[in-house]
Amino acid sequence: MLDRLKSTVRDTFIYSLSNIAPKLVGVILLPLFTARLVINDFGNYDLIDNTIQILVEIVILGQASSLIFLNNSREYKESKGTALFTLTLFILTFCTLLVLFTELFVSNFSAYFEHSQFKPEFIRLSSYIVLLRVMNNLFLAKVRADEEAVYYSALNICKILLMTILSIYLVAYLNKGIYGILLAMAVPELVTTAALLLKIVPKMKFRFSPGILSTALKFGFPLLFSSLGFMLLNQSDRFIIKLLLGSKYVAIYGLGYRVSGVLNMFLVLPFSLGLLPIAYKYYGMPGDKRFFSKLMTYSTFVFIWGFVFLSLFSKEIVGIFGRQDDFQSAYIVIPVVLLSYVFSGMRMTASLGMMLTKNTKHIAWITIAASSLNIILNFIFIPVYGIMAAAFNTLIAFVIFYAVTQKLSNRYLKIEYENYKIFIMVLTGSVLSLPIYFFPAMNVILAGSVKLLLVILYPVFLYFFNFYEKAELEILLSPAKLIEFAKGIVKGTTNTETFEGTRGLQ
Repeated sequence: MLDRLKSTVRDTFIYSLSNIAPKLVGVILLPLFTARLVINDFGNYDLIDNTIQILVEIVILGQASSLIFLNNSREYKESKGTALFTLTLFILTFCTLLVLFTELFVSNFSAYFEHSQFKPEFIRLSSYIVLLRVMNNLFLAKVRADEEAVYYSALNICKILLMTILSIYLVAYLNKGIYGILLAMAVPELVTTAALLLKIVPKMKFRFSPGILSTALKFGFPLLFSSLGFMLLNQSDRFIIKLLLGSKYVAIYGLGYRVSGVLNMFLVLPFSLGLLPIAYKYYGMPGDKRFFSKLMTYSTFVFIWGFVFLSLFSKEIVGIFGRQDDFQSAYIVIPVVLLSYVFSGMRMTASLGMMLTKNTKHIAWITIAASSLNIILNFIFIPVYGIMAAAFNTLIAFVIFYAVTQKLSNRYLKIEYENYKIFIMVLTGSVLSLPIYFFPAMNVILAGSVKLLLVILYPVFLYFFNFYEKAELEILLSPAKLIEFAKGIVKGTTNTETFEGTRGLQ
């Protein structure tokens, strides 16, 4: 069991390298954007960025997941090259039609944009970003399916570095505003596409298969609604805040959400990127359900620890990222949004029963229901309670999303998750994070010391709830075993015969 967990942590860590980079970049770019853009323009940029993300999820039609399924399925082992070409051609055609439609719309309705904050060049450039990002996501799914985590991370890090350089040049030096930000997004996507084509094209078998496309659409199309619902669950609140409160409040809420995204990028997203390939690999092997259960527990443990740290230091982080006084109140939504991200990460593991047994249609309906609930609550409570209501509505929707996902998923693959431990972790983390709303004014060093102490106490408090098993305590309380475990993570493991639960945790 420990060998399997070491391999999972190792792959997740490698994937995380590509996601640590955006957060390091964010330290540079967010202060730049908040300093160079007036608060309303920052709010409009946030809406454009979220629109791009939503369109990417729609246009890819769930085929990134289909490609992983076809690539790793024994049934299609001899058809990997054909599947890759078929999905590439299909998605490229669909994306091209979107770009052509955008060009026609912008050209024929240019007068519509004369008095709009959203300029024609923003719309046009956004469509090309969507095309490039969709193709890159499809190709990167192939890289993930082949478990080439190092290449995946290296390519993403290079893309982020290029985006950073261009953003500084176009926004800080040339003062191009929103257009400069979008251009700094488009060029790295184009370079990434070129690099991926050199790797992906040799793996293609240039034969279009209607049968494979049909299978891919049946598997992936329900996930389109799931992805779209998930994006709406995460991002529809910005559009509702814009409608009900204005761009200024979108900017404040958007900054808080982006700071909270540190947890997503460092921990939740890397974990989710590595989860499906690993789950397909170990599904059906001895001890697989026990492995998935411990994976839920350990990932939640890490997510909540990150949630506690970022919540307690949210004021300081906002002070770094928000260069104008108007942004300083953004910290109030961060702990609530962070906890939403925790449940988002837990939901990924909870959905394995449906994913592994190909019952993906339920995922779509659950996601759409959760996003619909979130939208309804936002229209009811945002006018009364402002952006704080948006944060709590998102949390409520994610908690329900997770609970229903686990219940339905267990119908197809019964996994005994350690729900008591999960409840204790959520409760402990929430209590430790609450002081951010009540801290009195005090010396910076003293405040930082108190907050660090609370962060350190998180795993200690869990001990008093009998959280740790004997094998876990033996590792945690022995420096030699802890070092050995860390070395195992770095080295990973390639021998699947050791994954029979005969070593480590039983």
